[in-house]
Amino acid sequence: MELPATLRQAVDRILEKVPLPDLKQAAKTLSDRYRAELRDGRLHMAQDMAVKAYLTTRMPATYAAVRASLDALAEVRPDFTPKTLLDVGAGPGTVLWATSDLWPELELATLLEASAAVRKIGETLAADAIAARTIWQAGDVTTDLADLQPADLVTCAYVLDEIVPASLPSMVDRLWQLTTDTLLVVEPGTPAGWQRILAVRQQLIAAGAHVLAPCPHEAPCPLNPPDWCHFSRRVARSRLHRLAKEAEVPWEDEKFTYVAASRQPAAFRAARVIAPPKAGSGKVTLKLCEPRGDANERLFTKRDGETFKAARRLDWGGVLESSGT
Repeated sequence: MELPATLRQAVDRILEKVPLPDLKQAAKTLSDRYRAELRDGRLHMAQDMAVKAYLTTRMPATYAAVRASLDALAEVRPDFTPKTLLDVGAGPGTVLWATSDLWPELELATLLEASAAVRKIGETLAADAIAARTIWQAGDVTTDLADLQPADLVTCAYVLDEIVPASLPSMVDRLWQLTTDTLLVVEPGTPAGWQRILAVRQQLIAAGAHVLAPCPHEAPCPLNPPDWCHFSRRVARSRLHRLAKEAEVPWEDEKFTYVAASRQPAAFRAARVIAPPKAGSGKVTLKLCEPRGDANERLFTKRDGETFKAARRLDWGGVLESSGT
C-alpha cells in the first residue's frame, strides 16, 4: 500500500531540500520515542524537523494502518458514508487523507492537534487537495475535548500510547459522546497496544456501542497472552525513507491493532482472519475470530467448494462470510 499520489507529491515538495543528516537524526529520535512509548510531557513532534521525519518514515505506514481499519469498518457497514469527521491527535492529517480517499463525499473535517509545527505542515499538505472544509484546531486530546462538535466519524489513531493511562477512560467517554455514528481507535500492533484497545473496546461495549471491526461479536476477546489481536500491512519505502532509516529492504510491515464501534449494528457478522493464512496444495488453514465469540484454526479443502475458494482468497484481516457460523 502507498500514499495517494497527491499526498506523496505534497510530501516530496516539503522534504525536497531537507539535509539528509538532519533527517536521519530526527528520524532516530522520533523512532526511539515511539518505541519507548515515552510520556515525559513533551510532544513527539514538537519541532519542524521531527514532523518531517514523521512524513518520511512513519506517515506511509500509519496511513496504511488507518486505511485498512477504515476499509474493514466500511465492509461491514456499507451504508455508512460519513459527512463529518473529527480526528483527535490528528498529526499532519493522515486520517483526513485516508478518510477522504475512501469517502470523497466527506464535507467537514475537524482536526485537533497540540503541536503548532504539525498543524502548519498538515495545513500545507491539505491545501487545495482536500475537498472537505477542514478546520485545524489547537488542543490536547485529554483536556480540550469539551467544546468540540460531534461528528459522524470520530477517530483517534496512534495516540493512546502517548497518554497517561489514568486519563484514558474519561477521554474515551468524551470521544463516544462526540460520536454520532462510528468511533475508530487505532494503535500500534504490539501487545501493549492491544491491551489499550481491549480496554477501549470493553468501555464502549459497556456504553452500549456495537463493535463493527475487527471483532464480529461483543463477547470477551477469546485471545490470551502471549497471543494478541493485531494485523499487518506491507508498505513500500521511498528512496528517502530507506536513506533516512539506513534500510536496505524496499518495504516494511506495519503491525497495528484497532477497534471500530458504532451506534448502529453491523450489516452482517462474519468470521475474521486474525493471523497469516497457512496455504498448501488444495488446502488453506485460517485462524478465525468467530461471530459466536471464540477463535479457532479451521482447515478448508477443495471438498468445501465455494467456501474453500473464498477462504483461499483471504488475507490476514479479511472476513469469511460463508464460514458456517
